[in-house]
Order: sequence, then C-alpha cells, then structure tokens
Amino acid sequence: MFNNFCPIDWIIQPVQCQDGPSFLKRANTDKLREVFLKYASYQKNGEHFMTSEDFVRKFLGLFTDVAFNDESVRLLAGIADTSKDGLISFSEFQAFEGLLCTPDALYKTAFQLFDRQGNGTVSYADFAEVVQKTELHSKIPFSLDSPFIKRYFGEKKQRLINYAEFTQLLHDFHEEYAMEAFRSKDPAGSGYISPLDFQDIMVKVKRHLLTADVKDNLVAVTEGHKVSFPYFMAFTSLLNNMELIKRIYLHATQGNRTEPVTKDELLFAAQTMSQITPLEIDILFQLTGALQQSGRIVYSDLSIIAPEHYTKHITTRLAEIKAVESPADRSAFIQILESTYRFTLGSLAGAVGATVVYPIDLVKTRMQNQRTGSFIGEVAYRNSWDCFKKVIRHEGVLGLYRGLLPQLMGVAPEKAIKLTVNDLVRDKFTDKQGVIPRWAEVLAGACAGGSQVVFTNPLEIVKIRLQVAGEIAGGGKVRALSVVRELGLFGLYKGARACLLRDVPFSAIYFPTYAHTKAMFADEDGYNHPLTLLAAGAIAGVPAASLVTPADVIKTRLQVVARSGQTTYTGVWDATKKIMAEEGPRAFWKGTAARVFRSSPQFGVTLVTYELLQRLFYVDFGGSHPTGSEVHKPKPIDTSNVRINPDHIGGYRAAVPLLNGIESKFGLFLPRFGFSTQQQTPASGASKTSS
Repeated sequence: MFNNFCPIDWIIQPVQCQDGPSFLKRANTDKLREVFLKYASYQKNGEHFMTSEDFVRKFLGLFTDVAFNDESVRLLAGIADTSKDGLISFSEFQAFEGLLCTPDALYKTAFQLFDRQGNGTVSYADFAEVVQKTELHSKIPFSLDSPFIKRYFGEKKQRLINYAEFTQLLHDFHEEYAMEAFRSKDPAGSGYISPLDFQDIMVKVKRHLLTADVKDNLVAVTEGHKVSFPYFMAFTSLLNNMELIKRIYLHATQGNRTEPVTKDELLFAAQTMSQITPLEIDILFQLTGALQQSGRIVYSDLSIIAPEHYTKHITTRLAEIKAVESPADRSAFIQILESTYRFTLGSLAGAVGATVVYPIDLVKTRMQNQRTGSFIGEVAYRNSWDCFKKVIRHEGVLGLYRGLLPQLMGVAPEKAIKLTVNDLVRDKFTDKQGVIPRWAEVLAGACAGGSQVVFTNPLEIVKIRLQVAGEIAGGGKVRALSVVRELGLFGLYKGARACLLRDVPFSAIYFPTYAHTKAMFADEDGYNHPLTLLAAGAIAGVPAASLVTPADVIKTRLQVVARSGQTTYTGVWDATKKIMAEEGPRAFWKGTAARVFRSSPQFGVTLVTYELLQRLFYVDFGGSHPTGSEVHKPKPIDTSNVRINPDHIGGYRAAVPLLNGIESKFGLFLPRFGFSTQQQTPASGASKTSS
C-alpha cells in the first residue's frame, strides 16, 4: 500500500501535545501554513488548496510510482478532505495535523478513511466502498451480506456507525474475515484445511501480522499435517497477542531479556493471562523451533515473530552507513574498521565524561594524598567539601582543572581501549540469540580493565603530580612535560601493579553491572531512553568505584612524590603494610565518597555519550550494536524505505507511520498500481489557477 514507508524514531524524550496528552507537539501555525503553501498547487477565489496528488504523492511521498493507483490516492486524500470536495484547504490540513497528535490517532485516521460523506458516521455503503477497493477483497471476496455485517449495520443495512462503534467493528472485521476465508477453503465443513490453504489464507488475509521469518515457515510449522480450525484460530490469536507474550516472558524471567525459557516455564507464567491458551504456547514453540531449533526461547526470538508496530522508538541519525550487506560479509578488514570506529567514539565519550567530573577527581586525589600519620602531621583539609572550598579560595576556579589537559590527552585512548576491548570480548562470547554467560561478561570487563593500564598509568601519575602541586604554597608552576621528562619512560609506569589491582576488578564489576542495570531500565520493547542509560551507568559505578578504593589509595601513594618527612613506599606490599601500621585500616578508604561521586557520574556520562554517538553516527559492520539502542523488530513485508521529509512537522511526523498502521494493524491494503489519469480538480477541467 504505502510503498515508501520508513518508520520514524525519536531518541529525545517525547513531548506533550499542546492541546492534550500525546507524543507529538503541535506545529506552529505560521510554519504549517508555509509548508502547506509549498505543496498547494490549486487556487480558487484567491484561496490555496491541495489536490489529492499534492497531499498524498508530493507531500506525504506515497504512491510515487508513475503507474500509481489514482483511486487509492483519492481515498487517502479523503482522510484529510473532510468536506469531500476533492480539495484540501489549509484549515483541513491543520485539522488533520491536530488529529495526528491525539492518543487514538490510528483509529481516528481509519475512521476518516471510511467516513466517505464527512458527516461523522460510517454507513454500510461507505464501509462496502472502501472494503471492495482493498487488495484483500479482490483475492478473497468478503460477503457483505453476511450475518456479521447485518449485526453491525442492521438487517436492512441502514444503521449508521459512530466512531466508538466503528473501532470495535474494525477490530472484529478481520477476525471474521479469517473465519470466512477458512470456511471457503473447507467447503465440506470438515474443520480442516491443507497446509497450503493455511499458507494462502495467512498470506492474503493476515499478511499484516507476518514477519518475513514467519511467512517463510508457515508450511513447515504444520509439519505436513492438516490444519484444524482451533489451530488456525490459535495461530492468528498468537500473532495478535505477541506483545502480551512478551510481558509473560519478562514476568517469567523477572525482566531478564537474555534468559532462555522452556515451554513449561512459560506455561506456568501464562496461567494468570486467560487470553493465552496452552495451544498458543505450543504453536509459539513450534515457530521458534522452526527458526532456531533450540527448544527454549529468549526475548529476541519473540521479536522475530512479533509483527511490526506502526509506531516505535527510532533514533534520529546524523549519518547512516552500511559497511556490509550481511554478517557473512564481515572480513578481517571490516572488523578492524569496526574496532577503529568504536575506538574513535570511545575517545570522544571519554573526553566528555572526564571533563564533566574533573573537579571531583582533583578533590579525591588531594584527599587520598593527605597523610594523617606522617612526620609532618599537618591536615590541610577536614573533608572533601572543605578541600573543594579551599582550592577555589587559594587557586581560583581554574585550580579545579589543574592537570586537565594531560588527562584529556590520556583519557581519550584510555576510555576508548576500555570500551573497545569490552565490546570485542563480549562479541566473541555472545551467541546468535544475543546471550552471553555471566562469567564471560566478567572476563570481558577484566580484559578491558587490564588493557587500559598501558594508557592509564602514565596518565594517572602525571595528572596526580599536577593535582597535588597546588598544595605547596609559593611552589613553582609544574608543567606536564617537565613531569614526563623527570620520570622517564619506566618512571611513567611506577605503581602499575596497583593500577592493575584497581582497574581489572573495577571493570570486571562495572561492565556486567551496567549491562544488567540497563536491561532492567529498558521499556517493554527493550529500548533505553538516554536518561536510563545515564542512570544505569551511574548506578553501576557505585559498587565498582567503592570496592576498589584501597587499590586506588595505594596507587596514589606510590605515584605521588613524598615531601620531606613523609613516608616513602617501595611497592604495593610495602605501601600496604606501612599505611596499615601508620594510619590504620580506615586510611585505605580515604576519598571513597569523592571517588564514587567522581567515577559514578563520569562513567554514566561516558557510557551514555558512547551509546548515543553510535546511534547518531550509525555504521552497520554486520556485528553487534548496543542493546536498547532501537526496537529490534523485522520490517513489514513489502515495504521499502524513504527519506524523512523535513516538511513533516508537528503531527505530520507521524502521518506516514500512522497511515502505514492502517495497513499493518488492520490489513487494509489499498492497491498501489493501476491506471492513473491526470488528476482533475472538482471544477472539471479547470486550470491550476482560478479566480
């Protein structure tokens, strides 16, 4: 029907409609008028109008083929043309934009398609006119004199249906259509049809519920046996209720989208849902068995079966590149490009995260370097807040950013290699269903933490010495280059063992915790809003940062130059013994609060930036992508993509998805092709401009 449909995604938080609750904001009247005038080609008495072709083909971008079906175009234009005069005025154009902002826009749009007279009701003649023009009716005619039709329109078919009643009629119509199709294939009334007849009915009557994988396995799922009427009804009911099936799965797994579930476990969880029968569960596992042959299902299996929704979360992409046609085309070169891509985005994300929390990091470092048991015995700061105030008082606001430049120079490759290695190792242990064992998640995180030390240690030792330089009153200005020259190559890796002791367990804790927290915050379709990514990243940082604070304290003591009278350390074990003897066990937890307040938001900002960059600058290398970045649902059959029209503002951002929804939810496919004549305006033969 709508051969150029491309669903639209929103990564930004949905806004409220100006006139009521909605996911779309009404367009500004002046901007909407500007768009209208751009496409309105007909004038009458000084007023501009859109013709059917102006609205459907030029503005909406539908039926763009040369041999388009003229009758289908006029039917669609009639949705906005409430006066039914063949022309769309600006007031009608604006009114339809407002309708698209309403919560029940899909049903209201379908109602206006059937309301052929524009009087707010649907008559039998209106209903029959639209149904008879659908592709389905041309293949399997529906009896418009059936008891079903008479129950809605009356024995004499003179009853008018209002909007509320129409919504139920539309819901029941296709179920009745399927039953009538079954009866037509079973003239003897045996209650059975052949597998090929079953396939024929599903493809023609229920094709809006079929994903490509389900369509290809319609005969295979019957195992060559005849299809009974109960099986047929259960099969269609299952496809109608896939969103409910997803909720049952999430109930059975307590929100875990990667945990395999057996048939018995799903049956047990479905007991509270009276709409789902054991036969439907049997069919579900027959379908997944034909597709995966695993005997268990995970959430991604349900997404393969579930029909596409007319609305979904979609990321607005600044760039979209397809590096390979399929995962089978992934060469070694493509995998190197993928790692380079992740490394680049990880660098940018790391720089953003480090800049945001750098003042907290400086306070944390100075608190950890403060030695209460030293010979000097001086205590410069009472607590983290006291340290923060004194830095601003004595060194100014810029003092909070001492050492930021080398931090940024180092943090870019540091965070990049950490994120890249974690993704790389996770990919190696993730199966085709997207499931990764817990131990593999921990291993991936540990590998990421270990790999980063090559960048972390030199960065940390230079940063720390610059950060504590401001503590010495009247001391000369210390520059990063002078610190590097003083330390030399091997000196830059002083305290590397302590760095490993901190970074390996940190990442082993952080990344698995982040992955599972993010999954918990995802919505029912598995999509993560940016705010949930930020929250997941921040929450995962709390246990990771706090539990490795002792290693961080030891690393800091090893890397800072001891002043006169302060204790010196020769290694990790030596530092551990001396800190314990001189300052007690509490010294190992110095700066824990500052470390948590620094690491938690830093990794939250870093991870949300990293994932959003992958959404905005999307490159398909044929590998994995961050979970929750979009709703993974197969595209509907027989639909192709079109560029998003920037003139689709306000409610019109949802126009094409909603019109497609009439097809995908209700199965009302209008013919795309056919004889098209040059469209005439109501004033037959009138020119484009009339006075």
